[in-house]
Amino acid sequence: MAATDQLLRDALARDPARPLLTYYDDTTGERAELSATTLANWVAKTANLLVDELALEPGDRVAVVLPAHWQTAAVLLATWAAGGVATIHPDGAAVAFTDVPSLERVRARRPVELVALSLAPLGHGLASPQPGALDYAASVRAHGDRFASSVPDDAPAVDDDGRLLSGAALHAESRRRASELGLHVLDRVLSTLPWRDPADWVDGLLAPLAGGASLVLCAHPHREELGHRAEAEQVTATQGIHLTGVRSL
Repeated sequence: MAATDQLLRDALARDPARPLLTYYDDTTGERAELSATTLANWVAKTANLLVDELALEPGDRVAVVLPAHWQTAAVLLATWAAGGVATIHPDGAAVAFTDVPSLERVRARRPVELVALSLAPLGHGLASPQPGALDYAASVRAHGDRFASSVPDDAPAVDDDGRLLSGAALHAESRRRASELGLHVLDRVLSTLPWRDPADWVDGLLAPLAGGASLVLCAHPHREELGHRAEAEQVTATQGIHLTGVRSL
């Protein structure tokens, strides 16, 4: 089992039906809510896509060139479950996941396999086919709902500009940051972090999971709506933005 799998397993053990990740996009008006069970299902399907359809081998590099999004969470956790090494650099990667605005830039870096995510509301696929790119939403649903990870803890999990971090080290760093940030199981964290790099992956996704918190991700936030949203979502802390009366991490 990949070391990061334990973070999701812990969330499932605490309360599989509790909202674990809520996503807002203030440009489209989207609101998506995923329980631990639902996120685990997407992670399993994505891991099976990586292994069965894209022939990912343990230790292969997987470029994740995506913004903070619930599907990005599934892609990252699935990459680690499947034994991939997550990176933000697509050059020569075995697989690259990207959104449509970044597609041509990523394609030019020549990853072996290219997967495009529409990031559209309701998990819809691409509005039009993209030559040479797999449509994530259209493909992932056909894959199995269970995935048995057998990745050793000391296997590499992140390539941070040439610095390799093992799954065990990533797990430990996530727990360390959760402790530093004071995260706990009653926290609900509203985050506008962009998830541009491995440090954002830790602070924006893994540390909240390690602390037992739930996440409210806000893309393209309308500042005037965030106070009401924080109240409605029972937010206890924020990342990337300050709201009066709410502690900032």
